[in-house]
Amino acid sequence: MSIPMESLFLYLPIFLALYQNRKGPVVLLQFGSRKVLLVSSPSAAEECFTKNDIIFANRPRLLIGKQLGYNYTSLAWAPYGDHWRNLRRIATLEILSAARLQTMFNELTMNVMMTDDRWTKTLVEFLLTLQETDPEYYKDEIIKGLMMVLLIAGTDTTTNTMEWTFSLLLNHPEILKKAQTEIDNRVGHGRLLDETDLVHLPFLRNIINESLRMYPVAPLLVPHESSDDCKVGGFHVPRGTMLMVNMWAIQNDPKIWVDPRKFKPERFEGVEAARDGFRSMPFGSGRRGCPGEGLALRMIGLTLGSLIQCFEWERPSKEIIDMREGIGFTMPKAQPLIAKCHPRPTMLKLLSQTLNQVK
Repeated sequence: MSIPMESLFLYLPIFLALYQNRKGPVVLLQFGSRKVLLVSSPSAAEECFTKNDIIFANRPRLLIGKQLGYNYTSLAWAPYGDHWRNLRRIATLEILSAARLQTMFNELTMNVMMTDDRWTKTLVEFLLTLQETDPEYYKDEIIKGLMMVLLIAGTDTTTNTMEWTFSLLLNHPEILKKAQTEIDNRVGHGRLLDETDLVHLPFLRNIINESLRMYPVAPLLVPHESSDDCKVGGFHVPRGTMLMVNMWAIQNDPKIWVDPRKFKPERFEGVEAARDGFRSMPFGSGRRGCPGEGLALRMIGLTLGSLIQCFEWERPSKEIIDMREGIGFTMPKAQPLIAKCHPRPTMLKLLSQTLNQVK
């Protein structure tokens, strides 16, 4: 039976984790005519993304890269080289830099308060400015490809992470209450939480990190491909081998994590960002790691923090929220989250003022 390569990412992470429990953390498979290196340990992942990072900086030429990657010219699917480096530079320095993110959050606040739509034009205007300066390079296809990557990589992934996180919180109301108390102590009830507060909310950050560990929205990282022969875990890896990193297996491995299926945000105390060495890499690593990590963590933190600050949340019944994984590239929940909420009495005045300003 022939299985399309793209279909593998829909249902393989858990199966491969079970397979590698018997075969080991470094396995070389043969998918039709394509060799595939499957790794599911921090040490093997570190070897791929440090010593062999340049070798594994390529992308395999899969059908999805041709269809959604504008014939392999987009940031996500372009081969490693000058074109990819230029797109990465634009994304990292011009679109997702700290200064640009701060501008974005200022615009976002203005949009919420004044229903101003000037943010929605900023990014497109910037890219069209580049097209004016160099029309031969910044063709419509390049601009559309960059926009497509930002939309695909930043919509379902962020939405799914927030849904998984809220589901975990509703199943653990004591943790939800602790997060609410942290926000009350830091922000109070006289203003809405803003982006500058996030650095002072470590427990909220730990909650997000733990959710990303348990339910990574990219359970199999976007595949890489070796541009030369190399060694991983002492094994010879031929040139042209597709690399698949099973992050679900690494981040839920009982040999690596104590009680991995238990929701314990405190395990990330003192850990920088969402990483814990190579034990947790929800955004990938190395040259092809996700450049939108900073934006994603800020957006998730700001949205979740605001909802926790302003509303009381509870399950619609005494039944525990269904935490089964669905099928999809970004691992959605099998059953969409349904929750009950009502404004917190201490926030009613501020919420009323905000609504009046919007009107």
